[in-house]
Amino acid sequence: MGKKLIIVESPAKAKTIGKFAGSQYQIKASMGHIRDLPKSSFGVDIEHGFKPKYVIDRSKLKIIKQLKEATTSSDEIFIASDHDREGEAIAWHLSEVLKKEIGTKPLHRIVFNEITKKAIKESLKKPDKINMNKVDSQQTRRILDRIVGYNISPILWKSITKGTSAGRVQSVALRMICEREEDIKNFVPREYWNITAEFSDQNKKLPSFKASLEKFKGEKIDIDNKLTAEEITNQLDKENYFINDIKKKQRKIQPYPPYITSTMQQDAARLLNFSAKKTMLIAQQLYEGIDIGGETIGLITYMRTDSVRIADEAIVKCRNLIKERFGDSELYASARVFKNKNKAQDAHEAIRPTDPYRTPEILKGLNNDQLRLYTLIWQRFIATQMQPVNLETVTVEIKSQNSIFTSKGSIILSEGFLQVYTHTKIALGEKIDKNYTVNMPLTKENLTATQNFTKPPARYTESSLIKELEAKGIGRPSTYATITNTIIQRKYVEKKNKQFVPTELGLTVNKVLISHFESFFNVKFTAEMEESLDEIEYGKEKLTDVLSRYYEALDKLIKKLDVKKLKSELIEETDIVCEKCGSKMVIRWGKNGQFLACSNYPECKNTKNFTRDENGKIVVSEEKSANENDKKLDEKCPKCGGDLVIKKGRYGEFIACSNYPKCRYTRPITTGVKCPVCKDGELVERRSKRGKRFYACTNYPKCKFIMNDKPVNKECPNCNNPYLVEKYSKAEGTYLECPECKTKFKE
Repeated sequence: MGKKLIIVESPAKAKTIGKFAGSQYQIKASMGHIRDLPKSSFGVDIEHGFKPKYVIDRSKLKIIKQLKEATTSSDEIFIASDHDREGEAIAWHLSEVLKKEIGTKPLHRIVFNEITKKAIKESLKKPDKINMNKVDSQQTRRILDRIVGYNISPILWKSITKGTSAGRVQSVALRMICEREEDIKNFVPREYWNITAEFSDQNKKLPSFKASLEKFKGEKIDIDNKLTAEEITNQLDKENYFINDIKKKQRKIQPYPPYITSTMQQDAARLLNFSAKKTMLIAQQLYEGIDIGGETIGLITYMRTDSVRIADEAIVKCRNLIKERFGDSELYASARVFKNKNKAQDAHEAIRPTDPYRTPEILKGLNNDQLRLYTLIWQRFIATQMQPVNLETVTVEIKSQNSIFTSKGSIILSEGFLQVYTHTKIALGEKIDKNYTVNMPLTKENLTATQNFTKPPARYTESSLIKELEAKGIGRPSTYATITNTIIQRKYVEKKNKQFVPTELGLTVNKVLISHFESFFNVKFTAEMEESLDEIEYGKEKLTDVLSRYYEALDKLIKKLDVKKLKSELIEETDIVCEKCGSKMVIRWGKNGQFLACSNYPECKNTKNFTRDENGKIVVSEEKSANENDKKLDEKCPKCGGDLVIKKGRYGEFIACSNYPKCRYTRPITTGVKCPVCKDGELVERRSKRGKRFYACTNYPKCKFIMNDKPVNKECPNCNNPYLVEKYSKAEGTYLECPECKTKFKE
């Protein structure tokens, strides 16, 4: 048999597949995309059908050389990148770059939902070819994003500040956050009052329960002031009460479907406090394979999916496990099947364990974060085939001469799937004793009127934003993490108590985009564009038609725009008087954010730094503006007594005085680790001209010791080496290692 080559995306995936493929296969990793649109130019030929100009990623030259050598020495090539659009595009790019080496050799595309022996063997038996509709869909998305970036971002640079940019989907997410903030700002709270009381039998042999006033004098209760509340409570205090009606009914709570990408990210944020980016990174590790007892095993199915379908074989295994662990009584009567919203989603499967018998408690090779996420996925999947939660709900109606109070409570008759998936919230309400009966006279206690105010809508959390994006059809499973991460990185939003709060920069960017490009950056248009990408994938739309419609409409809007006028619109007038020339000062945007400038510029070049108080009022600072990225330290400058801040310089971070340039005090940020060569200096973080991070001795140039790994000021407990180094791998995440004895430690 001739030699066969399988190309995957990552070394972890290669290692796992290598166990199952057989000795005639060699496995190589492309490390993701090997080429893309150029970073320094537009890279799309609009005049010739939006033809993209792809360039090789120079950091992948060594990998490409190895792939070419492996392809040349093989008789048959299989590309096994992920089976979403991005993975299909990677497969196509590989086939193009390796076209000469492939020549007339058989080229196959293989896909699998899980990295297990059976899945790998089956995919190799039934290989397919690259799906060009999927590739075109990915290329359309990539070109659309490039069109937006290269046409709208320069407008933001000129009108606001350099470094700002627009994204086709991210800008819509930003708009949603900004509009929610506007709703909160404009919200006017409404006062309302609740009246409650505790009731018990007249002999007080039964436990009391709380009830709320529903009707007064035949009218549904709606109290908006203290005086009315007091009048009603005074009247109710004199009345006699009895049970008018008791209603009992049983209800069932069914388990949720297995996870899809968005619901996994939402639960991981809610229950594990993981960001969407972190969730996807850990899920990728679980999918590609973890070393369990010396064997690399893919633990979950593919983690980018919007399908709730479960393979029949997986359902059978799940049901067998439930029988063995919980007994037949806890097993749902027949296989529970979940339906997708549309047929297109059925190509994939839900996120589930590759083998439900790999229970969380027996997995020893996972780090804490991997185990927590795997446990969540395992619990959610097992719950799908278990009995529902059975509840009995009791509603009691209490009556007096002028009022009706109601109380509701539930008891759990059988826990069902709650024995496995404990994260379903069930409000049980009041505990109402079964011995209460209709017409029973009651004793009233603790009649209370409570003032309340309606609350504004809550700010989006990462979890609720992803849920809303999915509901509105914005983005896809592979993009949710990127969307939330991008708007944070660009400093358009910041997280406060897990909630997204737009920054001044974010509000300004949104204002520009909505004022002049509203037809593009809205929910409806973006959702329709996502549908168009789906249509391209299923062969119902053409790449050129979608791109032409988008580009022509955007080009018309850009040609109408007057950037100078737009920039003047963003200048905010103030009542602050310039002390140098007497003119009013205005708020402008600069490279370090907003600042106060004299309206008489360029004749008067006076500027001031400012902040805003809780009410948005401007507070002027007499000190020179500090970079918005500077982090203030709880330490004073030894030279002038000013605040010390951490600044980012050309070669990395350093400590400086905030009164620069009046005071030029600086010092490096040390790791606290003594230099292992000269023993006198300490190691500090530096950056090369190309931005690469390294650690060097403070005694440079006398001592020229440098290292790439981040040193940590902890002694190795094995060999007493005075410091450890921080390392990272996809399989293990971040960990510490001793540079002498090579022992690894969890952080």
